[in-house]
Amino acid sequence: MFEVTLLFLVMLVIAVCAFLPVGCSARPSAKSYQQSDAAGDSCSDSELIVPVDSTSKQSFLTHLQSEIESALFPRPTDSILQRHYDALVNAELENRLAAMPDS
Repeated sequence: MFEVTLLFLVMLVIAVCAFLPVGCSARPSAKSYQQSDAAGDSCSDSELIVPVDSTSKQSFLTHLQSEIESALFPRPTDSILQRHYDALVNAELENRLAAMPDS
């Protein structure tokens, strides 16, 4: 009887991890990431300068996008939710680029 109860509890934990929006990942939450990023980052958004050449510009945009995605929840697996996630990332990317000073 003990084995059955233990198996049931293990299955329950796995089911909870599978169906939670965040899941049971080892990834830190966005709130703790933003706090550690704000504490360890010495340059502000106003100091960012977009590079002129295309390779560096693409690298800068990719880095900015990955920075935005790291602060959000994990990428969903559902195709419709992926489109909404991509739209959210693109909107935040445009907001950050619009907030940058023109150089």
